[in-house]
Amino acid sequence: MATEPQAESDDDLLQRFQRAAFGYFTTQVNPHNGLVADTSRAGSPASIAVVGFALSCYPVGVERGWMARADAVARVLVTLRFFCNSRQGDQSDATGYKGFYYHFLDMTTGQRVWQSELSLIDTTLLLAGVLTASVYFSEDTPEETEIRERADTIYRRIDWQWARGGEATARQGWKPESGFLHYGWDGYDEATILYVLGLASPTHPIPENSYVRWTATYQWENIYDYEYLYAGPLFIHHFSQAWIDFASIRDQFMREKDSDYFENSRRAIHVQREYARRNPYGFAGYGKDYWGITANDGPGFKTLKIDGRERRFLGYAARGVPYGPDDGTIDPCGTLASLPFAPALTLSALRHFCERYPDMIRDSRLPSGFNPTLSGDGRSGWVSEGYFGLDQGIVVLMIENYRSQLIWNLMRRCPYIGSGLRRAGFTGGWLS
Repeated sequence: MATEPQAESDDDLLQRFQRAAFGYFTTQVNPHNGLVADTSRAGSPASIAVVGFALSCYPVGVERGWMARADAVARVLVTLRFFCNSRQGDQSDATGYKGFYYHFLDMTTGQRVWQSELSLIDTTLLLAGVLTASVYFSEDTPEETEIRERADTIYRRIDWQWARGGEATARQGWKPESGFLHYGWDGYDEATILYVLGLASPTHPIPENSYVRWTATYQWENIYDYEYLYAGPLFIHHFSQAWIDFASIRDQFMREKDSDYFENSRRAIHVQREYARRNPYGFAGYGKDYWGITANDGPGFKTLKIDGRERRFLGYAARGVPYGPDDGTIDPCGTLASLPFAPALTLSALRHFCERYPDMIRDSRLPSGFNPTLSGDGRSGWVSEGYFGLDQGIVVLMIENYRSQLIWNLMRRCPYIGSGLRRAGFTGGWLS
């Protein structure tokens, strides 16, 4: 009698997808300067945020046996030397200014491309990786000592005070052609880690009231009987928490709500799942195991009539629930990155993707988006071309935080993280 093939265990399944996502950072990198491409598409520039994810992923690779420590040290040193030595100034072709860096850089020269902004949040995500590496590579060797020294140099020269642009809260960016962008951070978003590191700066910190002024713009909602701090796109509930363990620590806002940001992310995932189950716009695929509406790639801006119904599709956009926008495109990487907050729901969705939409999974790597409402070559419908570094990075880090809490434990040991959290008013939990 033939025996049924043994089902893949949860750990084997996660190992397979995490290892595949890690591979992005060994193939999409310029080994001469450490810059990592924003996407795997030909001609893509580097994204400084993706470099931050790479610097955080290298320790995971060492711990999992996917990369030799000496190789990781060499990669980190090349990267930190580049960011330490690259040109800072208000010229339009520099790499950065006031310690911050331009969002997108030429993969070879490291110069600004696309007239991109000097980005506060993307510099912060880069810095998160820089600090992760500085804590992990703690051995008393010349190379690892240099990592720690250069990391501190990069952090200390950032002028967070300047980045307020004369306003109470931090601005989102600056351009040499036009100055500060005409908007700051309004409402809950991925900037929590920006404020934590800005508050902790030993040289040019932002004032404590900047954080309080920002949290005053938060929007508390009751959606599907879940009380939570609203942010529509799923990635907002992930990004700061890739590095900081917010379970059981609370700022003034969360103390008043008797919650914390970890629990808030768990509730946001339940809202996502319930929205997909209700499927108010009748998109193909949506259900209890099909969710992950976030900022991601899309089919392109166009309007089509499908089954007698007019559908408007988006390109790369910050999709969100329940208030939209939503065009039937989900990012399965965002789903998988929800693992630490809702492991049972996430694993159930991942297995559903594997069984129902295997054609959108290539070599165990998830795309930035797929949309079965829009016809394509297989059951998955439209599938994003190539891969996005932010997606692959958040998958590696969140799976690792679920499996070992490696990144969370490293950043607990980073003095700047603890200092910034305390200055922001966080108490309790591991901060005690």
